[in-house]
Amino acid sequence: MNNKQLFGIAENWFQSQNWKHFPFQKETWTAFLQGKNGLLNAPTGSGKTYALWFSIVLNYIKQNPDYKTKHKPGLKAIWITPLRALSIEIKQASERVVADLEAQMTVGIRTGDTSTSERTKQKTKMPDLLISTPESLQLLLASKEYAKTFANCSAIVIDEWHELLGTKRGVQMELALSRLKVVAPQMRIWGISATIGNLELAQEVLLGYESDAFKNSVLVKANINKKITVKSIIPEKMETFPWRGHMGLHLVDEVAKIIRKSKTTLIFTNTRSQCELWFQSLLEKYPEFAGEMAMHHGSIAKETRVWVENAIKNEELKAVVCTSSLDLGVDFAPVETIVQVGGPKGVARFLQRAGRSGHQPGKESVIYFLATHAMELIEASALKKAVAETIVEDRIPYLNSYDVLIQYLNTLAVSDGFFPDVIYNEVIKTFCYQNLTIENWNWILNFIVSGSQSLQAYDEFKKVEINENGLYKINSRMVAMHHRMQVGTIVSDATLNVKFLSGGYIGSIEEWFISKLTRGDTFTFGGKKLEFYAIKNMNVLVKKADAKKVSKTVSWMGGRMTLSAQMSELLREELYNANNENLTPELKALKPIFDRQRKESIVPNTNEFLIETFKTREGFHAIFYPFEGRFVHEALASILSYRISLLSPISFSLAYNDYGFELLSDQEIDMQAVFDNNFFSTEFVHQDLQKSLNATEMARRKFRDIAIIAGLVFTGMPGKPIKTKHLQSGSQLLFEVFRDYEPDNLLLQQAYIETFEHQLEEGRLIQSLERINNQEIVWKPCERPTPFSFPIITDRLREKLTSETLAERIKKMTASYMK
Repeated sequence: MNNKQLFGIAENWFQSQNWKHFPFQKETWTAFLQGKNGLLNAPTGSGKTYALWFSIVLNYIKQNPDYKTKHKPGLKAIWITPLRALSIEIKQASERVVADLEAQMTVGIRTGDTSTSERTKQKTKMPDLLISTPESLQLLLASKEYAKTFANCSAIVIDEWHELLGTKRGVQMELALSRLKVVAPQMRIWGISATIGNLELAQEVLLGYESDAFKNSVLVKANINKKITVKSIIPEKMETFPWRGHMGLHLVDEVAKIIRKSKTTLIFTNTRSQCELWFQSLLEKYPEFAGEMAMHHGSIAKETRVWVENAIKNEELKAVVCTSSLDLGVDFAPVETIVQVGGPKGVARFLQRAGRSGHQPGKESVIYFLATHAMELIEASALKKAVAETIVEDRIPYLNSYDVLIQYLNTLAVSDGFFPDVIYNEVIKTFCYQNLTIENWNWILNFIVSGSQSLQAYDEFKKVEINENGLYKINSRMVAMHHRMQVGTIVSDATLNVKFLSGGYIGSIEEWFISKLTRGDTFTFGGKKLEFYAIKNMNVLVKKADAKKVSKTVSWMGGRMTLSAQMSELLREELYNANNENLTPELKALKPIFDRQRKESIVPNTNEFLIETFKTREGFHAIFYPFEGRFVHEALASILSYRISLLSPISFSLAYNDYGFELLSDQEIDMQAVFDNNFFSTEFVHQDLQKSLNATEMARRKFRDIAIIAGLVFTGMPGKPIKTKHLQSGSQLLFEVFRDYEPDNLLLQQAYIETFEHQLEEGRLIQSLERINNQEIVWKPCERPTPFSFPIITDRLREKLTSETLAERIKKMTASYMK
């Protein structure tokens, strides 16, 4: 069968569905049938699944002309999805095509949710298309004779590649692909990605650094101009002194109006605790939404989440309050409107969320931006421009993740074993390990065999044995079992299951939150008011609480996101526009704030870096405004306070948000000395960061995750996880051993590199200091706090006060500053 006949089969199917195929779909089929690899860039809801699934089916038909009568068994293609929730939808779409074309191909799923009996069945007879996750693919590589399983596989598709890129799960995929290229020489590798700033690099990371697969590849762009309408919810009255949280819940009535007007609305919040809060507030004010509104986040029981997803599809819900748990994939045709609560902190995330509405080709996406404090309206204005011009962030891939490489080598050693020279030549063709030296490779081999030089006396770290042929193999069944249980790179804090005393599972909560509760305390979780009873066998036992009782809302560690570099730049540009005459509706709404800001200080221009100082009863405040995101500000505040303290002994309390940071002290800062000594210099940034922040403590926390991924620490048997504090103390002990006796240990070095590059964003920090050095520093001694400084000051109070007393305190502060 020639390509024209094959395309005819696909085109007829599209016509039978009353659809029309897009040019990018045909372009993908053509490239695939020519034996090319590639990256498909297409927006959510544009039919990208059919672009690649049809490629696989048409290729099978081409090789088996009597496909309707004779089925050729064996694995033909693997579809990797980062979310297990998406696998059912992909399976349904695939089976629909196969059934209509009478292709007799089978579709199976293998994820963490797959039953043991189904897995056993797959061992003897693999489906034609296997839908899986990065972790489950690694487990297949950990099975005996895996090479036979993949030998005739013609394709692997990595869905949502932009989500995996820049994470260790992406590195996991790079390693798996490096092996599959060898055991399945016919395999074409394809990725599907939403728009990101560095698509060409994403393609290279997927296919391998300067590899043959990359040289024989294409980048297919859908070029579908999806219409996205961004609407800002602007309050009628604008507070002169903004603070985080003051506006959000005041706009509940506006959100209720949007819900009523739409078939289905998704309300996205940035954190799980914010999600709980909004769900509760909407229900309390509008009890009629009960039964028509649900909540969805990663800590709610899986059964509940699946029920919510199906209810959205079946048009049974008017609204769902959710987090990034609904950012990806699942096709919700009935969703007409999105509400984004608070700044999404990145353009890509905002576009992804907007695309959840009108999730079909040609449909318009509508997203409302609800600012949680006035300053976020600047973000709203900036996002409108970013959406219009499709300005999206880059995803930065990992380099030299030794922990993931160690886990991968143990995976190969668990299955059929490996020869180091063969695997080294495969690994250095990946993007992540392109610069892996032979010295570091030998260190890693020694580590998995002997447990590195400082652990050689302990047998538990000697996992791999070398046989007389030089084959590296794990022979211990116990070591192999522990390894299989721990395959993966997602490391989270230990969570405890929340259950009713009478039975019934609600979801999971992090251990640190529960550790603060005593019997009888009330907290809100999963939309229910619960009373804490006891902890038993890693389960939190609760009962229904009195509705009138005051309750805490569950919070999770790491809930706060930071502005992306792209978003920071857009925000600064938009703020500088506030000094022009052509203002956007959002900037016009902020006029009272800008007027007051100009009265007390200035609204900076492009070439100005603003510093404000003033005195209150709390002490002497110095506020700096780089507009660079909270992580960079945390590092900047630490460096600056450290450098100032070198001049004279002075102690500071630090506060920061996405717009700026504060140094608060009981003595006045000599600002002239700050300028004269060039304290914004980029010299010695790394050394000053190490001294000013507790970099060792941060690296120690990072090392816990690295130790778990590398298999140095065992996280426990199913249903009997080891407590976080025990994991922490185990990994801390190893950290100290390496630090004191083996400072060149690659895992120890990795912990420090990840702390500086990923957590403290050292590269971005240096760039922002360079920018400040090119700006004119404007120092404004003020009489009182300014509208720009107010959110930073009040954020510091938030740590000490309950929400009721905080609101009261802010009311008094505002009244005194307005005098």
